[in-house]
Amino acid sequence: MTHHILTGAPGAGKTVILRGLERAGLAVVEEAATDVIAWEQARGCDEPWSQPGFIDAILRLQRFRERQAGEGLTIFDRSPVCTLALSRFQARADSPALTRAIDRLLDEGRYHPEVFFVEGLDFITPTAARRIDLDGARRFAEEHRRCYEALGFALIEIAPATPENRLKAVLRRLGVEAAVEPPEDL
Repeated sequence: MTHHILTGAPGAGKTVILRGLERAGLAVVEEAATDVIAWEQARGCDEPWSQPGFIDAILRLQRFRERQAGEGLTIFDRSPVCTLALSRFQARADSPALTRAIDRLLDEGRYHPEVFFVEGLDFITPTAARRIDLDGARRFAEEHRRCYEALGFALIEIAPATPENRLKAVLRRLGVEAAVEPPEDL
């Protein structure tokens, strides 16, 4: 299976790793929740995560992006299992669409059974979409862990380290040789 998932706590450094994977020439599929939040905030909804259709909106965008992904080695920034973790973290009932998405994901064996789990850092930087404190991010990460493990996925822990070392750990596990250099403009 060539579709891999990268997940973890909000603010853990997933996006930095994903940018490095792109620089190494790998296909990356962006996270859906952040884009759903940005779209709804641009339309005037300050806290779209509090809306009843939020989870299903994420699922629709995830499914669309999944269908657009090629068959080669692809890294997904989160998956419907992360959406399940979000739903449970928010103490929502699993929607029928979420249940179908999880069932389909398991039935089709769409993703590699080992998931990259990016461990959280000792701080969190708030953004318009990330309004969670460090304790909340840690609890949310544990909900991700519970959901993935309950569904039979094995977690590959990506420990806190420099962005380059985290990236190298992912590339090694993928069996990809790449020279990892920090961007010149950083």
